[in-house]
Amino acid sequence: MVCKMKKAYFKYIVSLLLFGSNGIVASYILLNSYEIVFLRTLIGSLFLILLFAFSKQKPRFWKNKAHSLYLVASGMAMGAGWIFLYEAYQLIGVSIATLAYYCGPMIVMVLSPLLFKEKMSSVKLTGFLAVIIGMMLVNGQFFSQGGMSGGIICGIMAAILYAVMVISNKKAASITGLENAMWQLIASFVTVAIFIGLKQGFSINLSQGKLLPILLLGVVNTGIGCYFYFSAIGNLQIQSVSICGYIEPFSALLFSAAILGEKLSLLQIAGAALILGGAAFGELVRPRKKQLWQEEELLLG
Repeated sequence: MVCKMKKAYFKYIVSLLLFGSNGIVASYILLNSYEIVFLRTLIGSLFLILLFAFSKQKPRFWKNKAHSLYLVASGMAMGAGWIFLYEAYQLIGVSIATLAYYCGPMIVMVLSPLLFKEKMSSVKLTGFLAVIIGMMLVNGQFFSQGGMSGGIICGIMAAILYAVMVISNKKAASITGLENAMWQLIASFVTVAIFIGLKQGFSINLSQGKLLPILLLGVVNTGIGCYFYFSAIGNLQIQSVSICGYIEPFSALLFSAAILGEKLSLLQIAGAALILGGAAFGELVRPRKKQLWQEEELLLG
């Protein structure tokens, strides 16, 4: 049991570090945002399809049509959200784009009382306000220059679509684990393929894009990352999943500073602390009874 838990922690932390490095790997691919996402979802989907075939699991996608539609919607939102996120990476840098994107969990939290009948507590409201103030501090220089830039708008759109993805996925409760990740990526790929086909056709200069970082992003960061993520969270307590989840944005900020040389001002660092701290506060601080119930639900599910 202890060995299994350690293995799950290892997989989960590795997946978060891989996700945190997405923007770094993408910065070495000399293609536009939607071409990068197209190749990422294509390679990732093929990898997970092979993995699912070798696992000999029985597909549950067709057993519940409503859940299947929600999962497809989740995948479509993920694909569209990635296009906006990678565009934000290119326009305003990995660190600022990551912080804008990480407002997504707070959007889910705010919408939960309407969609899932969850109570909006004072703790959640405090966390949400901290995130809003943090976003204003992080992007103060853009607002002072005459409003929001295209990169900030892309980051906010990515956060909104992240919320749509999470909410839709939560409603697809009967499709879990590796199969969930596989169908999500397939739906993402189809969505991005339709977009890129209408916009420019499927002519992509792979030699210009550099094949090694493309394969790294598709196979390792997407395929292996998603497999590690979804195979680990079912064996971990919900509190551990939530706490460790903040490794992803923190690692993205550290990677962007160490590898890309991106620096945040003191005001932006304060804003980053408010965004990540507010999201963590709103998500992790909860009544003891509710926490125990959620942990039991996750372990039984």
